Amino acid sequence: MVDYKRGVITMTSAAGTTETVQVPVAALEKPIHPRYLNVKERELIRDLQAAGSSVRAIAHALGRSPSTVSRELARNTDPRMGYLPHGAHRKATARRARPKTAKLAGESDLRKYVKDKLLLRWSPEQISHTLVEEFPDNPEMRVSPETIYQALYLQARGGLKREVQAALRTGRTRRKPHATADQRTPRFTDPMIMISERPPEIEDRAIPGHWEGDLITGAHNQSAIATLVERTTRYLMLVHLPKDHSASTVRDGLIKTMATLPAHLRGSLTWDQGSEMAAHKSFTLATDMQVYFCDPASPWQRGSNENTNGLLRQYFPKGTDLSVFGPEDLEHVAQELNGRPRKTLGWKTPAERLRDLLLTT
Repeated sequence: MVDYKRGVITMTSAAGTTETVQVPVAALEKPIHPRYLNVKERELIRDLQAAGSSVRAIAHALGRSPSTVSRELARNTDPRMGYLPHGAHRKATARRARPKTAKLAGESDLRKYVKDKLLLRWSPEQISHTLVEEFPDNPEMRVSPETIYQALYLQARGGLKREVQAALRTGRTRRKPHATADQRTPRFTDPMIMISERPPEIEDRAIPGHWEGDLITGAHNQSAIATLVERTTRYLMLVHLPKDHSASTVRDGLIKTMATLPAHLRGSLTWDQGSEMAAHKSFTLATDMQVYFCDPASPWQRGSNENTNGLLRQYFPKGTDLSVFGPEDLEHVAQELNGRPRKTLGWKTPAERLRDLLLTT
C-alpha cells in the first residue's frame, strides 16, 4: 500500500510480514545517478510486464542489463499487489540511504587499539595489516587504512583526538589532496613550452624551417630511428640512433643532423612528450631551435610527422630490429620518400620544394 501524501509505503513479504518505509518527498524528487532506475523506467517495467514481455525484452527496451530488471522485480514486487512502480521507487530510495555511524566514532576495542598504535607512531597501513594477524577470527577487529585517515582528518566522521593526529609522521592536521588532471606533474626537469605558445607563422606553415619530430621504434622498443619532417615542404630527414634512444643519444643525433642545414632552415622543433626529449634544453642551446611540446595523447598536433611515419612502415615494418639499418640505409629511404610527388604540394616532391627554397633564399 502506498500513501503518496505522507511518503509512506507498506510492503508485504512472501512470508506475510509487513514493512513500513517512510521516505521524504524531497528525496524522491532529487535527481539521481543514471545507474539507478528512475520512476519512468519503473513505470515502463510495470507496463511491459503487464503486456506479457519477458525480462530480457524489458531490459532491451530500457537499455539495461536483464539482471538489473530481474533484481528490480525480485526486490520490489509485492506478493499481493504485484509490481507497483511508485512504491518500488520509494522502497529503493529508502534502501539507498544508509546513514552509518563511523567505525571509529564510538568507544570500542577497535578504536582503543587504533589509538594506542597511533600513539606508538604506527602508520594506518601497519595498523590495518596487524589487526588481521592479531585477531584472525574476529571480523569486528578490522579497519582499512583509509578509514583511519578519515577518522583522523574528518572530525564530522567521528575523528580521533588531535593529540593522536600529532602522532602521524607527516605532522599534518589536514589531508594533502592528491594530484588532479589539471595539476600534472612536470614531465621534465626543464620546463616545457607547449604547442599552444607556438607562434602563428609556424602554425600556418607560412615560413619554412620548422620541423616536427618523433621516434619510430623496433621490436620490443629496443631500437629506434628519429624522424624529422619540415612542415612547409614535408622534407624528411632520418636520424641514425645506433646504440639506444635515450635522451642524450637522441639529443646528440638531432644536433648532428640539424647542423647539416643552413641557419634559416633551423627554426623550431615540435615533439611529443616522450622521455627521449628530456634533454630538450641542451638541444635548444646547441642549435638555437626552440622545442614545442604537443599535448598528451594528441598525435594530430604533429600531423605531417605522423603521416610520414606511416609511410616509413613500408620500409621498416613493426617488429623489425631497426639497429640493423645503417646511415646509408636511412639516407636511401629518405631520398625515396622525398622523391615522391605529394598532392598537398601540388604534385611537387619534397625534394623539389626544398631545392626551390634553397635557391630563393
